[in-house]
Amino acid sequence: MRIRTLTAVTSALAGLCLAVAGAAPAAAATGSPGRAGAAPRVPVVIGHRGVPVQAPENTLASIDRAARLGVRWVENDVQRTKDGALIVMHDTTLSRTTDVARRFPGRGPWKVSDFTLAEIEKLDAGSWYDRRFKGERVPTLARYLDRVEHNRQKLLLEVKAPELYPGIEQQIVTELRNHGWLDRPHVSDRLVVQSFNATSLRTLHRLRPDVTTGYLGNPKESELRSYAAFADQINPNHTGVTAAWVRAVHALKGPHGRRLQVSAWTVDDGDRAVVLARMGVDGIISNAPHVVADALDGDDDPSFLSDPSSGVEALLDGGA
Repeated sequence: MRIRTLTAVTSALAGLCLAVAGAAPAAAATGSPGRAGAAPRVPVVIGHRGVPVQAPENTLASIDRAARLGVRWVENDVQRTKDGALIVMHDTTLSRTTDVARRFPGRGPWKVSDFTLAEIEKLDAGSWYDRRFKGERVPTLARYLDRVEHNRQKLLLEVKAPELYPGIEQQIVTELRNHGWLDRPHVSDRLVVQSFNATSLRTLHRLRPDVTTGYLGNPKESELRSYAAFADQINPNHTGVTAAWVRAVHALKGPHGRRLQVSAWTVDDGDRAVVLARMGVDGIISNAPHVVADALDGDDDPSFLSDPSSGVEALLDGGA
């Protein structure tokens, strides 16, 4: 599958989005949700934990599947084990996506922070999803970074529940540096670090002010300016996004002097993805990135966007 830029859609968007002239290049195959460019494009499509509709989330199998589908941006979650290792895992417990309850009965609720790396590496992180993935392991962040690099993909890295892991920001920076992810090519076009925790994100920005950062959440328009001091992106739950809110985000500049961007999550419906694209979002995070990409690619007749009789403003502001 080849993910392409929607010239027709983006031309129409140029007339709708007040701040779109400074939009970042966002073609799913080559763009970045973290850098400014000369012309608006279709939103970047980002694989949420890989492609979890086709492979177990946050595993190497999942990002490999994303690579085969042509998905260039993948998202992952990082946490810390009892003995200080960084692993890729979404939940703060291991029970949903591994066989930890069977292997270590009596140790519930099976928190990530209660298990050593050696113990976690024994777990099966694939059979819960499908027997075809039996033996898939929970990857360390180091292995994950190496595989993303091998696949020539780009990374949206989420610091998960950093309040549980004091000092994890410095560990992440060290791991990124050790695996070559803090050189100019990676920092400029291949890496974004995000979190729901504003304090953690401020710490990351202080440690590496050159790295693009994203705040996860739906702040009120009146609160946006406070986040612009340390975040290049505001990445909201898609259900709360309106065209007016996107315009408010785009009207501000982040710590690198570039227009703030928006990557909405988690969008698996093609029709909704098209609506968000027409609102002007810069990225769409999806469990089914290939479905979203196909929907955007197929939306080749956006002529009603410039037709004042179409009711487009109501549609874009969530009124339809």
